[in-house]
Amino acid sequence: MSKTMKAAVFVEKNRIELADKPIPAVGPNDALIRITTTTICGTDVHILKGEYPVAKGLTIGHEPVGVIEKLGSAVAGYQEGQRVIAGAICPNFNSYAAQDGFPSQDGSYLVPQGLCGCHGYKATAGWRFGNLIDGTQAEYVLVPDAQANLAPIPDGLTDEQVLMCPDIMSTGFKGAENANIKLGDTVVVFAQGPIGLCATAGARLLGATTVIGVDGNDHRLGIARKLGADVTLNFKQCDVVDEVMKLTGGRGADSSIEALGTQATFEQSLKVLKPGGTLSSLGVYSDDLKIPMAHFAAGLGDHTIRSALCPGGKERMRRLMNVIQANRLDLGLMVTHHYKLDDIVAAYDLFAHQRDGVLKIAVKP
Repeated sequence: MSKTMKAAVFVEKNRIELADKPIPAVGPNDALIRITTTTICGTDVHILKGEYPVAKGLTIGHEPVGVIEKLGSAVAGYQEGQRVIAGAICPNFNSYAAQDGFPSQDGSYLVPQGLCGCHGYKATAGWRFGNLIDGTQAEYVLVPDAQANLAPIPDGLTDEQVLMCPDIMSTGFKGAENANIKLGDTVVVFAQGPIGLCATAGARLLGATTVIGVDGNDHRLGIARKLGADVTLNFKQCDVVDEVMKLTGGRGADSSIEALGTQATFEQSLKVLKPGGTLSSLGVYSDDLKIPMAHFAAGLGDHTIRSALCPGGKERMRRLMNVIQANRLDLGLMVTHHYKLDDIVAAYDLFAHQRDGVLKIAVKP
């Protein structure tokens, strides 16, 4: 086995390159995974553009599908050679934050470095891959706290079928879960990119009977209909708020899910809500947000606004793969392009500029 591997690293703003790095050493609680498939996420593009800060030289990527190459001495119940995924969020579940129900905000592993208080709460710190530790756009990735985070892939499922589970599916479903959806609800999902499409599917699975998908791309709206949207609205061709009010008889939607991360979509997500409705926010925002006071009823409208970072851990991954295995959802159709890791720079160029109808790229070493 070679001592080095290829990895996509952040060099500087607007520059991610392929480089040689040492293959990570395996500690007692770790697992070394040989990557068979990974992908590029919208958050990776935020990193590329310098909108989300990471350390120079960090390996990017947070969606691993692969095979266990080596297990730490304290990791039990797995076998080398076993196909697994791990969530983008890798909590250890021993921290206060994890036991409080917020494993995505678990920074307990940073305490020894003085980067987190002894309580272990740190916003977004549960997201380790490609954020605070080396990520998955490489030939190998080291999974920390492997006992809590490795999820075996059921027989019969391909890499492409489970590729969305570590982040996109978990995030989109969390947006739907946070939207307080009840049977028979009307839910509006703003932006039908990969996360928005998963939120659309999640809303349908949770019992919403009118799921309204909003986007400016007719191709994506077509996929939204395949994944569960009952109505699609192209914001370039209509006033979305007016259309939602017509569809609901002036009542407004029970819930909205914002999956883009802009001021305009955030405002519209609030404007379409009924009094007492829930806005579930999934977008990664680059600027301060302003709340339109008239549609917030001066703070007296009983609205709920919830944000989220996708849940991780092996139980979350198991449940998501159960959905796929039971044929409740086929997210393989979101994989529109395939690239070799050697061509990762070209893959980023395609994805960042959203050419050729790209949704998700399967990247294989």
